[in-house]
Amino acid sequence: MRLAVVSDSFPRPIGTRRRFSGLLAATALGVYLLLIAGATTSLTNAASACTTWPTCAPPADPLSQTELVIAWGHRLIAVAVGLLVAATAVAALLGDVSGRVRGAIVVAAILYVVQVGVGAATATLGPAAIAPGLHLTLGVIVFAAIVLALAWDLALATGSDDDTIDEPEPLAETPEPSERDLPAGGLARVRLTAFAYFKMMKPRLMWLLCLVAAAGMALAAGPALDAQTIVATLGGGVLAIGASGTFNHVLERDVDQKMSRTADRPLANDLVPVRNALAFGGLLTVASIAVFLTINVLAAALGLVAILFYSVVYTLLLKPNTVQNTVIGGAAGALPALIGWAAVTNEIGLPGLALAGVIFLWTPAHFYNLALAYKDDYARGGFPMMPVVRGETETRKHILYYIAATLVGTVVLAWLTGLGALYAVTVAVFGGVFLWAAIVLHFEQTEAAAFRSFHASNAFLGATLLAVVVDALVI
Repeated sequence: MRLAVVSDSFPRPIGTRRRFSGLLAATALGVYLLLIAGATTSLTNAASACTTWPTCAPPADPLSQTELVIAWGHRLIAVAVGLLVAATAVAALLGDVSGRVRGAIVVAAILYVVQVGVGAATATLGPAAIAPGLHLTLGVIVFAAIVLALAWDLALATGSDDDTIDEPEPLAETPEPSERDLPAGGLARVRLTAFAYFKMMKPRLMWLLCLVAAAGMALAAGPALDAQTIVATLGGGVLAIGASGTFNHVLERDVDQKMSRTADRPLANDLVPVRNALAFGGLLTVASIAVFLTINVLAAALGLVAILFYSVVYTLLLKPNTVQNTVIGGAAGALPALIGWAAVTNEIGLPGLALAGVIFLWTPAHFYNLALAYKDDYARGGFPMMPVVRGETETRKHILYYIAATLVGTVVLAWLTGLGALYAVTVAVFGGVFLWAAIVLHFEQTEAAAFRSFHASNAFLGATLLAVVVDALVI
């Protein structure tokens, strides 16, 4: 990887392309914050507390001071974002940008003016005067146009025409277990073997996927969520994740030997016999289904689907055969949201699907950072990951695409569930950190930058899910 070299091709006060990218990013975040504020205003019926425009004179009998503050906040954010959109449009018209970047920004600026008009009509004439959802739809289109412009501009400014790689050097052969320094004592060997089985369960995935399931349960039950459902759902989930991870280790043991990040896995270096690992995975599967059945059949069925999807569909079919493996494979990470919802309701509901959609869209934006950092490794393993097949420039661009889609998904989730201010602030702040890390990755094309963006994606999802749980259960 490398540091990108970009030209200083913008008039003052912008001056440099990095500053223009920062302005575009700030504009995108501003529009996103406005979407969140607009959804909150609508859900709390705060718009009814402010029936004039552009100032906000309350009606004779205002609903509450809180709703008036929300309505005022929405309008003040709209003014600030309008200034950002205008500044971005001026910079794009005067600066050295491509035609499609300039066109996307101009379209966004025009639609923003239209959106303001729709908002004014809604405030003065009432929600029934305008098509339901039009205001929010225009906001989503404006946000998408700004992010597209950002992704295109960064790809042109910092990308390379050919950044795929040749056949990488193979790893040195891993020594057989007998050739290594294995513990001499029996207890030490037992500990080593126990840790090997624990490692096969992929414990680092457990906390995040359990948090996904917890968010699904919290949305479905609210403060009425009981301890028995929590313990059974998370217990069954841990066992299902362990089973999926174990089968993944078994099926990829030969490929794991070719990759530096996986060469020390228990089956790759024969610490655990294949038959033992299969038996362990089968035992975890049976135990997972049994625990889920204490809740309901639907949760058990979804748990089994999750194990089969990750172990068979993703590991055997998608990962070695298509560049879209991570995109489609995101369904495996999204299923815990449906399991959490089904554990409470015994059905698959729209809010549960919306939460699953956020996880599904987040997965490529998250994993493509890891694919960039381990590009040579995945090439050694023969996996058609995005950076290997289409290059780093295309991968970085797609990270921005999926971040934008994820952020739109969080707005839809708020719209469907009525999540409040804690959720709005959390996704705005951590979404901003994630987006900025992805932008920095374009300029600092290093493994360290890829890992920073990867960790920012984890922080975003973890904080968002915690906000969902707290907002649904406590606030």
